[in-house]
Amino acid sequence: MKEHLKKLSTYTWLISKEMMKDMKVDAIIYASKTLLDTAEDEAVKQLTNVACLPGVISPVLGMPDMHWGYGLPMGAVGAFDKDDGVISCGCTGYDINCGVHMLKTDLMVDEVKPKIRKLVDRLFADIPCGVGAQSTLRLNPKEMEKVLFKGAAWAVENGYGVKDDLVRMEEKGCLEGADPSKLSENAIKRGIPQLGTLGAGNHFLEIQIVDKIYDSEAAKAFGITEPGQITIMIHCGSRGLGHQVATDYLRIHGSAAKKYGIKLPDPQLVCAPTTSKEGQDYLGAMRGAANYAFCNRQIIAHWMRESFSRVFGKNWEKLGMNTVYDVAHNICKLEEHTINGKKQQVYVHRKGSTRAFPPGHAELPDVYKQSGQPVLIAGSMGTASYILSGTEKAMEDSFGSSCHGAGRSMSRKASLKKFRGDSIKRILEASGKAVCSTHPKILAEEAPEAYKDIDLVIESVHGAGISNKVARVIPLGVVKG
Repeated sequence: MKEHLKKLSTYTWLISKEMMKDMKVDAIIYASKTLLDTAEDEAVKQLTNVACLPGVISPVLGMPDMHWGYGLPMGAVGAFDKDDGVISCGCTGYDINCGVHMLKTDLMVDEVKPKIRKLVDRLFADIPCGVGAQSTLRLNPKEMEKVLFKGAAWAVENGYGVKDDLVRMEEKGCLEGADPSKLSENAIKRGIPQLGTLGAGNHFLEIQIVDKIYDSEAAKAFGITEPGQITIMIHCGSRGLGHQVATDYLRIHGSAAKKYGIKLPDPQLVCAPTTSKEGQDYLGAMRGAANYAFCNRQIIAHWMRESFSRVFGKNWEKLGMNTVYDVAHNICKLEEHTINGKKQQVYVHRKGSTRAFPPGHAELPDVYKQSGQPVLIAGSMGTASYILSGTEKAMEDSFGSSCHGAGRSMSRKASLKKFRGDSIKRILEASGKAVCSTHPKILAEEAPEAYKDIDLVIESVHGAGISNKVARVIPLGVVKG
């Protein structure tokens, strides 16, 4: 597949619709030559498959962290016409609204490093982690329905955070139009005991040190003031509830594709027309799952504040533990974009990609009107993560989107064959990092070597102009499910 790529710039590559049968629109990949050479041919093929679907808007986009996934690659964006396009649950992903919630603190590394082992152990004890982890919260179905409607606002209303947290969130932590009646009983059942839990896989809690600041004005707006400052990232999603929504609607959309005569280039790209009952039902369910995820991260953020307070003997407000932002990675949203010179509403599917709206955008809070949206990019375990800002070029070229992380270069199965969890832990702790996990297997699956080089990924999106570097952070303590 890569033989069809045409270089447009150092970080931009084109697959023209003229070169591939059945493609309705072009595909664009953002990547340096080094990253492109390591990209899977299967992932490039998946990108071109999405470009064959009804009502797709040009172009379909692959990010530098792109790797093979279900239907649409992880690290990709596909937009569809509001009236004549399709909604695809496979193009949103299984972990609906997997995303990142970031907190800054007023603490410095010299204050935290002596207590990092105690702090990581405290977080591991206070926040339920791992596959099937159950929360200390006890919700009834009525309260669960409120979570699906209100998202992070439910958490704040119930004492898990403050109103300022909601201001600093994508969509203020709640997608309008959620419809709990469109979630299956099984999805609700799986979600009730897991609200406020981390989960496993690539999900993590990370205590970080600000390593470098590239844009001091934007960093200041985000609350990042100097190297050595301590920040926190929470990376998780909608847990079993979101997975069940995806599972349920893959079946429903499979039937819908046959019902409406949609020609599928890949059976994993099952979908339904945007205006159909099946398409709109999925949006109602997906929005509910996304709201659950916003709420989940907010609760965990509040519990992290409490853990820090216990260890440092100060109220979290005195520690300056304020939200920087909360972003979604796997989501489908109706947004307004300029298409061929005209403003148009389109359904943007971001799967393993991050919204990156520019300075002045109407949907940004006043505190970020000048800087642009914080774009939070989680690296692999033990390596750097990044804080970026959204750009006008992203709005023009990538539907206001950027990458979401390092992106896997090796499957979990291959990682388990190559690495041992206890060895990974020894290496990380020998480098000064405190690590906790529910099982050594998780550390083997998530070995840093199983991911692309995060610095190269960021170089690509920054070089392409679809987001700007603000700051680089490195881990001091890591909690894995």
